[in-house]
Amino acid sequence: MIAELGHFALILALCVAVVQSTVPLIGAHKGWLGWMDVAAPAASAQFLLIAVSFAALTHAFVTSDFSVLLVFSNSHTDKPLLYKISGVWGNHEGSMLLWVLILALFGACAAWFGAALPPRLKARVLAVQGLIGLAFLAFILFTSNPFTRLVDAPFNGQGLNPLLQDPGLAFHPPFLYLGYVGLSMAFSFAVAALLEGRVDAAWARWVRPWTLAAWIFLTIGIALGSWWAYYELGWGGFWFWDPVENASFMPWLLAAALLHSAIVVEKREALKSWTILLAIMAFGFSLIGTFIVRSGVITSVHSFANDPERGIFILAILAVFVGGALVLYAARASAMQARGVFSMVSRESALVLNNILLAVAALVVFVGTVWPLIAEMLWARKLSVGAPFFEKAFTPFMVLLAIALPIGAMMPWKRARIGRLIKPLWPALVLAAAVAGLAWSLETGRSTLALVATFLGAWIIFGVLAELWQRAARVPSRLLRLPRADWGKAVAHAGLGVTFIGIGLLMAGQVEDIRVAQEGEPYDVAGFEITLDSVDRVPGPNYTSTMASLSVRRGDRLITVLHPEKRVYPVEAMPTTEADIDNGFWRDIYLVIGDPQTGGGWAVRTYIKPFANWIWFGCLMMALGGGLSLSDRRYRVAAGARKTVAHAAPAE
Repeated sequence: MIAELGHFALILALCVAVVQSTVPLIGAHKGWLGWMDVAAPAASAQFLLIAVSFAALTHAFVTSDFSVLLVFSNSHTDKPLLYKISGVWGNHEGSMLLWVLILALFGACAAWFGAALPPRLKARVLAVQGLIGLAFLAFILFTSNPFTRLVDAPFNGQGLNPLLQDPGLAFHPPFLYLGYVGLSMAFSFAVAALLEGRVDAAWARWVRPWTLAAWIFLTIGIALGSWWAYYELGWGGFWFWDPVENASFMPWLLAAALLHSAIVVEKREALKSWTILLAIMAFGFSLIGTFIVRSGVITSVHSFANDPERGIFILAILAVFVGGALVLYAARASAMQARGVFSMVSRESALVLNNILLAVAALVVFVGTVWPLIAEMLWARKLSVGAPFFEKAFTPFMVLLAIALPIGAMMPWKRARIGRLIKPLWPALVLAAAVAGLAWSLETGRSTLALVATFLGAWIIFGVLAELWQRAARVPSRLLRLPRADWGKAVAHAGLGVTFIGIGLLMAGQVEDIRVAQEGEPYDVAGFEITLDSVDRVPGPNYTSTMASLSVRRGDRLITVLHPEKRVYPVEAMPTTEADIDNGFWRDIYLVIGDPQTGGGWAVRTYIKPFANWIWFGCLMMALGGGLSLSDRRYRVAAGARKTVAHAAPAE
C-alpha cells in the first residue's frame, strides 16, 4: 500500500508540474499577478509530493519489501541498514527519483527564499524549473517506474552491487546530484532573463548563489568519488578519465567559469551574452552527463543503465531544453548589450581569460569523451581515449590558468598598470621558486612534473597571501573586516594550489611494487620494510573475507599493521578488493592483497604515494571557500539587489 502511495504521489507531482510550468508563464506574459503567484505554492507542493514518493521507496528498502521489483533487484535482508538506505539511489530508477527530488527542492527553495525577486522573474524562473521537473517526472513514470510490483513476492533479494556498499558511495551520489541539478537554477534564471529581455547586475547577483551552491556540491561529490576510487577499487589511482567521471567534471569547469563571469556582469555590466550562454551550457552538460550514464552509448564502469530507449528519451529532453534555450538566446541577443568598458589589462580581461581557459578545457574533455562514439558511428572503428590524451591536451590550460590566477586576482577593475601590479607579487614568485627547488632536490627522479606542479601550486598559494598582505599593508585590522566572500575566494584559490601540489607530487613520486610475498619474509619498498605476517578467513555481515596482516617498519620502528582484504559477496557472487592504507600528511602506504600463488605465497601490491591526501584536502578547501562566500549576506538570494528592484517596474 505504501508503494502505491508513493506511485500516486509521483503522478500528482506530475500534474502539479503541468500547472507550475504553464500558469505562471501565462501570468507573467499577461501581467496577471494572481496567476504568477501560483508558482510558489506549486513549487512547494511538487517538492512535498516527490518527498512523499521518495520516503515511500526508502520505506520499501528499509523494510525489505521484496514485492517491489526495485527492492528485490537491489537489496537483501542481510545488508547493513546504511546500504539498504543508499540502495534507494544505487540504481537507475531510484537515482532518477533522487534527481527529481533535488530538482524540486531547488525550486521550492527559490519559492521560499526568493521573496525579493521581481514577480515576473520569479514566476518565470519557477515555471522553467517546473517544466524541467515535468520532463523528468514523465521520464520516470513512463520508462523508469521505481514502484513496479512483482506478482509473487520472493523471500529475499538479489543484493546491491558490492562496490556500492561503501560509506563513500553512500554519500557521493547525493552530493553529485545536488551539484548537477543545482545548475538547473542557473539555467532557469538564464531562460527567465531571456524571456524578459533583461540581464543586469541584479540578475547576476541573484544567479550567483545558486551557481555557487551547485559548484560546492559538485566539488564535494567529485572529491568523494575520487577518494572512493582511490581506497576502494584497489588500483591505487585517484582519477581514471572515465566517461562518467568526465560527465561530472565538465559541468564543474563550466560552473567555475560561470561564477567568475557573473562577477563581471554584476560589477561592470559586461559579458552578459557570454554569461547567459555559460548558464545554458553548464546545465546542458549536466544533461549530457545524465545521458552518458543512463543510455549505454559509451561504455563505463560507472554506468547506471544500458537502455537505448531511455537514452533516446533523455536525448529528447536535452534537445528540447538546450536547443530551445539556444534558439531563445539567438532571438534575444540584441537585448543583452554590454555597458562596461575595460582595457586589455584589467580584472575584467583576467576573468575573460579565466573563462576562455575553463571553457576550452571543458571542450577538450568533452571531445575526448565522445570521440570513441563519433569514430564508431562515422568510421566503424573502435577507439579508446585514455589518460595520455587527457593529460597532454588538458594540462596546458590548467598551467596557464594557474599562472594567470594570482595576477588576475590582484588587478583592479577597468584599468591596471603592469608595473604596479607585479611589484607586490615578487615575493610570492621568489617563494614559489624556492618551494619548487626544494621539491626538485628532494625528488629522487628529478621529475619536471614535480618541479612545475609544485611551483604552480605554491605560486597560487603565495599569490593569495600576497593579495591579503597588500590589503592589510597600511591597516592590518582591515583583514578582520574583510567580507566573507573575499575570505572564501582566498581559501578556494589556496585549495586549488594545494590540489595542484598534491597531484603533481603524487604522480611524479609514487612508487609501485608488485610481488609474490611469502609469510614471514620481509621485503623492502622505498625504505619501508614490509612483512606478510598472516592471511586469515574472516566472516563479515554479508560477505566472507580473506584478510591479510602486513606489518610495516622503518628501521627498528613499527609504523603500522595493515589489513587489506579480498571479499566475496555470496548473494551477488561477486568478489571485491579492499585496500588498506596508512594515511599520512606526507605520504600514504597503500597495500593490496591478491590471489594465492601455485608455488606458495600471495600476490601483494605495494604503493608509496607522496602527498596523496593533499588532493582531497585541497578539494575540501575549495568547497569550504565556496561555503564562506555563500554565507556572505551580500551573496544570499537577492540580498544585494533589494534596493535595485524595490522601485523598478518589471520589464517585459
